[in-house]
Amino acid sequence: MAVFIRSVSGVLIILVMIGLGYVLSRRGWFDDQAPRLIARLVTQIALPAYMISTITSKFTVKTLKETLPDLRFPVVSMLIMFGLSIAAFHLFRIRRSHQGLFESMFLNSNTVFVGLPVNEALFGTKSLPYVLVYYMANTTFFWTLGVYLIQKDGKGKATFSLKETLQKIFSPPLLGFIVGVILVLLDIQLPAWIMQDFQYIGGLTIPLSMIFIGTAIAGAGLQNMRIDRDGSGILLGRFIIAPILMACLVVPTNMPVLMKQVFILQAAMPVMTNAPVVAKLYHADSDYAAIMVTETTLLSLVVIPILMVIVQHIV
Repeated sequence: MAVFIRSVSGVLIILVMIGLGYVLSRRGWFDDQAPRLIARLVTQIALPAYMISTITSKFTVKTLKETLPDLRFPVVSMLIMFGLSIAAFHLFRIRRSHQGLFESMFLNSNTVFVGLPVNEALFGTKSLPYVLVYYMANTTFFWTLGVYLIQKDGKGKATFSLKETLQKIFSPPLLGFIVGVILVLLDIQLPAWIMQDFQYIGGLTIPLSMIFIGTAIAGAGLQNMRIDRDGSGILLGRFIIAPILMACLVVPTNMPVLMKQVFILQAAMPVMTNAPVVAKLYHADSDYAAIMVTETTLLSLVVIPILMVIVQHIV
């Protein structure tokens, strides 16, 4: 019961911030450009600073050498999930025009805008190194395979640009991660005032992420939520198949218990927030993607406490 109460409390922390973003958006505080501005502030300014501040304070050379090899578990999980997404597409008889989006959303999870705040609320800052390891795998898969799949739904021919893909993968958050790792490995100590700035700026990451989710939900419209065949497959993949698969991979291993818990929860996070943006860019069904982001984000607030209780008993 204590685990369930702690999980609900963690979700309530997140829900209040999401609700704030939703209410402010509905009251007209944000124009159409505001969500994009908030997303850019998070991904290009706050999150890179958060990465550097967190890694340099939470990692040592020893923990890096112990943690980074476990990147293989999210990678293997996502490769299997891709195969299962193809099977689910045929099993649920998803519309052909939604194939790429369905497979991409089935495969990738929202490890930053939702996963990061949820894990910090549930486990504290000690979970952040494991969150960041999962993030590395997830962002690489989304900006390579995930984007290619979404392109296939668009009006043009799906193409693969190595330059554009590398630019997306080596985004400011991942570059912040890499810089943090280099600083730790080389034992470089930045001036205290710079690190204090990184800490303050990085502190914007979680509240701004949640406000962004609230504005996204308001923009998609709660009245547009529906449980249909195309949506049911995504819900099954995100909240049941992905965490079960990850649990099967990590529970038998000797990795730290907290890492197992974080990986399982990260696997069960909602649809990537970037999915509607990429869908709109390539003229795929961005409304379908936005609705799935909204549905999975809201349902995750119910799923997470239940999943936490289950994880505590199996790990």
